[in-house]
Amino acid sequence: MPSNFLFHTQTALANGLRELFKQLAERLSLSRPMNVYLAGGMAVHLYTGNRVTTDVDAEFGSRVLIPGDLIVEVALENGRPVPIYFDTNYNPTFALMHEDYLGDAIALDWGLEQIRLHVLSPVDLAVSKIARFADNDKEDIAALVGLGLTTADAIEQRATSAIGGYVGGLAMLRLNLRDAVALARGMEGCKPPNGAAP
Repeated sequence: MPSNFLFHTQTALANGLRELFKQLAERLSLSRPMNVYLAGGMAVHLYTGNRVTTDVDAEFGSRVLIPGDLIVEVALENGRPVPIYFDTNYNPTFALMHEDYLGDAIALDWGLEQIRLHVLSPVDLAVSKIARFADNDKEDIAALVGLGLTTADAIEQRATSAIGGYVGGLAMLRLNLRDAVALARGMEGCKPPNGAAP
């Protein structure tokens, strides 16, 4: 279900991301459309419009070899130049992911003939931040909840359902989940910054 209205697609980073996927399709000489699932900070940026990141966490529906020299330079709104590139070490199995995260990802139609881009849903994006739960992960969860894109209850339910498939230590994961839900509850009802809402 294409839902482009959800996304900030006219920012400098978003434009650079589209160009990165366009160049990838050209470099791979794709003969048929390939599903791509976007996670990480770039997915958060598309939802919030204000997260800045340079590496792209993407999962591909087909086996592909990402060119190591594929980089797109963009100038941010403040004029600062940044490179955008694929994180070739990205692996979704290291994160907490619900078994339905691919099917529930939201399609973004960017008019790229050979790339069918899907962005992780806001709740799955938040859940994917729980295992590591670094400062930027906390900020991402807070931003998604603050904009009303997901809720503490939704995150808790989705994460609890996903725990059975997690590969890693559960004790720390459960502590992170507790803290993530508390953070989300604290953000509920907060007014987003002017112009930040999709």
